[in-house]
Amino acid sequence: MRKIIHIDMDAFYASIEQRDNPQLRGLPLAVGHPGERGVVAAASYEARRYGVHSAMPSRSAAARCPRLVFVPARFEVYKEVSRQIMDIFLDYTDRVEPLALDEAYLDVTTNHYNMPSATVIASEIRRRIRETTGLTASAGVSVNKFLAKIASDYRKPDGLTVVTAEQAEAFVEGLRIEQFWGVGKVTAERMHGIGIHTGADLKMRSEAELVWHFGKAGHTYYLNARAIDNREVTPERIRKSVGSENTFAADTDERDALERELRTTAEEVWRRAGRRDFYGRTVTLKIKYADFRQITRSHTFADFITEYGQFLDTSLDLLAGIDLEYGKVRLLGLSIGNPGDTEQPRYGQLEFDFPEW
Repeated sequence: MRKIIHIDMDAFYASIEQRDNPQLRGLPLAVGHPGERGVVAAASYEARRYGVHSAMPSRSAAARCPRLVFVPARFEVYKEVSRQIMDIFLDYTDRVEPLALDEAYLDVTTNHYNMPSATVIASEIRRRIRETTGLTASAGVSVNKFLAKIASDYRKPDGLTVVTAEQAEAFVEGLRIEQFWGVGKVTAERMHGIGIHTGADLKMRSEAELVWHFGKAGHTYYLNARAIDNREVTPERIRKSVGSENTFAADTDERDALERELRTTAEEVWRRAGRRDFYGRTVTLKIKYADFRQITRSHTFADFITEYGQFLDTSLDLLAGIDLEYGKVRLLGLSIGNPGDTEQPRYGQLEFDFPEW
């Protein structure tokens, strides 16, 4: 039986800002740009009480919380703190699957210290994160990724929730459907429309019915309602692309301005690809117009793109083919993709007849 931990940092970006600037502690805080076109990248728990959340337009966030304090994002700082946290994870197991800078799955069925209790490991990790970074983390411990993910969110912030194999089905039955990982607002509303409000309601529906209503996702909902998730923790995720994009301070249809932005973006994409030792065959340009219509243009080569000049020239050619008569541009993005087929490593699982939680 697997022992999976999901660690999720509490309001990661905002907490780092409050840690580094004591004057911000206790204040409703948003990481992001406060301008007309700004977007909230992260919100402190004080701000969340007003309904402020990530991806919300800054103007809407300020309307909900007039006392909201905005601070600019410092992604290099966040990445460095994330590296410290990942080093702690890797001290216990090599089987770490990062989902973002602030969260990861760990498979501790076998671990570097031969510790039998996943709960003890999760507690130690949370203590070490606090001692090392001054930040708090929440953890979920269970027999699979689905349950561990939900459990980590169950007692946020600074919480630890354990769901044993014996508790799993009853735990899932008692959840609101909105608590299911992968069920967003729109899907939840559709489920409410057919009488599904809890895990118990979901469990009463047949697999065929769920597939009819929700397509392929219905198979997953059917299994999750029974606390089943057979996905493994995958230490090495295959990266499919490397890219960067920028939303302009003001919409523009000036080709010279777009070309300057493209050159800057191309340099950033090439740096990111180099840091990750990533090679691809396809260059893709993304354009979003002022009315939010979006188009992409791409070019694929037979061999990997290994020279910056080739990448930049291709990007400029793609931009030259864009018709600006459709309107002004609000966002420009560029990426390298199509790395080719590679095989993800597979790992076996050890089984324990009497797990100690």
